[in-house]
Amino acid sequence: MEVTPCDGDRSAALPARAGEEDVEESGLAEITSPACVLRDGDDVIAAAGFRAWPRSVAHLSVLVAPDARGRGLARVVASAAVARALDAGLLPQWRARTHASRRVALALGFRELGTQLSIRLADGT
Repeated sequence: MEVTPCDGDRSAALPARAGEEDVEESGLAEITSPACVLRDGDDVIAAAGFRAWPRSVAHLSVLVAPDARGRGLARVVASAAVARALDAGLLPQWRARTHASRRVALALGFRELGTQLSIRLADGT
């Protein structure tokens, strides 16, 4: 496990491998914490971090390379990010919309407390 600044270019290949849709869903591009990463040689294959939200909330983000999924790596990096958030006095929050994300969240002890509804208004309204 390595902790690296979220703006470092050492992790830039992971989003390219994962694809735009997965990167957007993960929220990894918006983290404000250092990223907790796992490598296979020089390649980053999993990363997690959090974005500090109001009221001392840490909104978690996790991304695993497509060819490395199903091996428990999301749990490893997410667990490290949760520990860092707790150490910073923040309340970890997980937005789990996909089935895989829900499985990882449940494995780490998160409980589903509700749902989120987002509405995007058209420009000019």
